[in-house]
Order: sequence, then C-alpha cells, then structure tokens
Amino acid sequence: MSVNKTTTTQETEPRTSGLKRIVAASMVGTVVEWYEFFLYATAASLVFGTFFFPDAGTELDGIIAAFLTYAVGFVARPLGGIVFGQIGDRLGRKHTLQITIILVGVATFLMGCLPGFDTIGYWAPAMLVALRFIQGFAVGGEWGGAVLLVAEHSPDKSRGFWSSWPQAAVPVGNLLATLVLLGMSWLLPSDQFLGWGWRVAFWLSAIVVIIGYYIRTHVSEAPIFLEARAQVEADKAAGYGVLEVVKKYPRGVFGAMGLRFAENILYYIIVSFTIVYLKTVHQYDTSQLLLALLIAHVIHFLVIPQVGRLSDAFGRRPVYLAGAVLGATWAFFAFPMFDTMNPFLIIAAVTIGLCFHALMYAGQPAIMAEMFPTRMRYSGVSLGYQVTSIVAGSLAPIIATALLQQYGSWMPVAVYVAVACAVTAFAVITMKETRGISLLAVDDADARTHGLARVAR
Repeated sequence: MSVNKTTTTQETEPRTSGLKRIVAASMVGTVVEWYEFFLYATAASLVFGTFFFPDAGTELDGIIAAFLTYAVGFVARPLGGIVFGQIGDRLGRKHTLQITIILVGVATFLMGCLPGFDTIGYWAPAMLVALRFIQGFAVGGEWGGAVLLVAEHSPDKSRGFWSSWPQAAVPVGNLLATLVLLGMSWLLPSDQFLGWGWRVAFWLSAIVVIIGYYIRTHVSEAPIFLEARAQVEADKAAGYGVLEVVKKYPRGVFGAMGLRFAENILYYIIVSFTIVYLKTVHQYDTSQLLLALLIAHVIHFLVIPQVGRLSDAFGRRPVYLAGAVLGATWAFFAFPMFDTMNPFLIIAAVTIGLCFHALMYAGQPAIMAEMFPTRMRYSGVSLGYQVTSIVAGSLAPIIATALLQQYGSWMPVAVYVAVACAVTAFAVITMKETRGISLLAVDDADARTHGLARVAR
C-alpha cells in the first residue's frame, strides 16, 4: 500500500479539542485493566504457587504451575482481541471498552474470593484458570480500543506522543498492584499475608472498576472512525474484522507481531522472573523486591511519554531499533547486579530494563495504528498485539524459570532475551517509516487499492 504523506493538510488533521480528556479516559480504564492483570502476575510469583497447587517437590515446581495458569490469560487474549476487534470495528471503540472493563473487574474480584487447594482440592486451581481465562479475554479487547481511541483523535505530527499515554497507564496499573501488595506485606505478618492479605488487593479492584467505567461513558468516537463506519455501511465491499485484515493486510499483522515479540518477553522477564530469581536463588526479602519494582514503575511511567515524543521527532524506526538492541544487552549485566544483593543495584537493574523496554513500548500504538485502515484497524492491532503474547509474554516466565531450574544459571535466560530482541530488530529494519503519516491518507490508499467508494468529506 502506497501512502502519500503530502496529502495531509491542516484541514484533514484530526481535531485536538478535548484530546486531553480522551487521553485521561483511556488511561484511567487502562490503569484499571492492567492493575488487575498484573496483580495476578505478582501474586503468581509470591502466593499462588503454594496456595492453589499441591506440594509438587521444589518451590520452583509450584511457581511454574502458577505461571502456567498465568499463561492461560495470554491464550485467551487473542480470542478477546478477535471478538472485541470485530465489535470495535463495527460498533465503536467506546462501547467495547465499557464491556471489557466490567468483565475484567468481575473476574478479578472473584479471584480474591476463591478458597485454596487445602479447602476444595483441584476445584481451586480449576476455578482460578476459568477466571483467569475471562480476565485475559477481556484484556485482549482492551488494549486495541484504548490506544485507538487516542490515536484516532491525535494530530498526525504528535500521534506518537499522545498515543503513548495509554501505554504509560500500564506501569501505573502495575504500580498500584505492587503498592497494594507491598502495603499488605508490610502491615501483616508473612503467614497472614499468604493466608488472606493478598485477597484485599483483588477486592479493591471493584472501586477502580466503577470509577473507570463512569469515565469511559463520557468519551466520544473519533470522526475518522465515524467516517469509516459510514463507508462500510455504504459500500458492501468495504469489509471489516479479523478475516478481512488477515486477507488484505497480512504483512501488517506479521509486522506487528514481530515488533511485539521482544518487547513482551523483556517486560515479563523484568517484572515477573526477576521476582522468582531473587526470591528463590537469593531468598531476597519480598517487601524489598516489591519496593524495587515500585520505584522502577514510577520511572517507567515518566519515561514512556518522552519516548513517544522522540518517535515523533526522529521517527518510529530508529527509536524502536534502539530499544531492541539495548534490550538484548540488559540481562547480561542485570543478573550480575542482582547477584550483588545490593538494593540500589537491584533497583538500578530493573529500572534500566524498563527504560530499554519503553523505547519499544511507547511507539507501538502509533506504529500499529498507521499500519491499518480505520475500517479494520481495531482488528489489525489487536490481532498483531495479542497473538504474539501467547508465544512471548505468556511463556517468558515459564521458560526462564525452567532454564534456571535446569542449568542453575542466569546465562541461558540472557541468551533467550537476546535472541528475542534479534527477532524484533529484524522486524523493525524491514518495516516502513510512518512518522507523521495521515490516517485519512491511509484510508484513501486503502480505498484506491481495493476499489472502494470514498465517503465525501
């Protein structure tokens, strides 16, 4: 698809009035969704291995079992992306986001009510898996809607900056989850925290879900989406949804998957496997671990929008490539820093890793939005983003923990991360630079390429 950037004019720039309000609405809902999703990741590292699973031998065996249920959420995410992508491209981003926030909230609250293995046996992990599936299914539809709601309202020249804010909401959600668990671990003795204290963090999700749902009722669809919907209604040849995007834009889908691969693996090695490594190899204090992550999440939040700004100034490709290259080096110096058991070096290692991650993560919404026309954009970005999570983020902590158990060394884990970064670096090198492109121009090129009627503007 060839797109002429010169077709962008001041008149065709998306209107920016109320953009900050739209960004805030998108971020609040995303904070809620990811607070709940990452809460599970932290609890899987600290609690679920012993609470929901029978004694299988070593401590790492229980953690691997907990991470397998964690992976169920990632398997469900592409299904959610497909279903909600179809709904979002047909009915709108706003209504889809209202559904997803309710689903993930209910599932997370009920997780906090589950009895353990000692009480009801194998029904405990079975119900945990079912709720985790629902949670992952909802989150699968969340990301695409949240970032597109902002990207489609953003001016072409600053889309990287504005659409990076929903990404910045992810560390905020993780920060809140870490903060709540940290507070409970400080306030309660270890036996009470493992017995019931962790449940409070899951129950608190009900409050933030209500707030997030209310805010999302007060946003509007982007004009470019309303135009695309009118096109689909006027021209039956203008299809939408997953089958259409796979048929018409397979390169975009696979390109998005390649971009996502290393970013997703690097993130979960940092925020999940780091806990496992320090806790099992060095018996590092749980509260100190959570404090290190808390500080790192704050810095991650601050860095992401600035990286989005860099992608507008210097281009999507060079910034993303820098993240892939630097990410490949992280584990080789981070694990020796962990081995020192120095709290400051541990915080520094985690923080540096998340800064490298931000170089890839911040630009994803703009890059992926610019890959697809509006009529199938929700399906395209959701499919590329969520399918990758099955073979990337869902397996990363499992593979890393298994490698540690097998070899008793962090070196195979570092090689694993480096190989993933090489895959993403290749995807970046082969992609087109889209900085400053007009989404209207993308739609016009789509109409010309596939012989569709254009809606008068």
